[in-house]
Amino acid sequence: MELTVNGVRHNVEAVPDMPLLWAVRDLLGLHGTKFGCGVGACGACTVHLDGVAVRSCVTTVGDAQGKAITTIEGLAQNGEHPVQRAWKEANVPQCGYCQAGQIMQAASLLKQNPKPTDEDIVEAMAGNICRCGTYQRIKAAIKAAASEKA
Repeated sequence: MELTVNGVRHNVEAVPDMPLLWAVRDLLGLHGTKFGCGVGACGACTVHLDGVAVRSCVTTVGDAQGKAITTIEGLAQNGEHPVQRAWKEANVPQCGYCQAGQIMQAASLLKQNPKPTDEDIVEAMAGNICRCGTYQRIKAAIKAAASEKA
């Protein structure tokens, strides 16, 4: 199967129903995308398909074929996406495990809605769990990134 990940085409030996998460991590060696729950409920595995946030643990390789897949490694060169910069400035991470998924979800939100309200942010980020509870810093960083993009 052919997958386009972070702008690079890859031929992978995978069955169509293999979770995209395992193709990205195990077959392509991109370990920024994390396994969390395996049922799409926590958001740790969030990647973009054609710019839209999806849970890669419940998205199959077959569903991703022919689409542009972006992982945290491909979001921006040198970690310079506005969301990534805002994350650093707001000192969002605590343990950091969920942060790639949080950042990918936030980047997708801002692509679809460049000026989100607090309610928009809460709604868009509701499916991303942070066990450390950094939700206030996450919201602040998203607002800062939205301001930067203005």
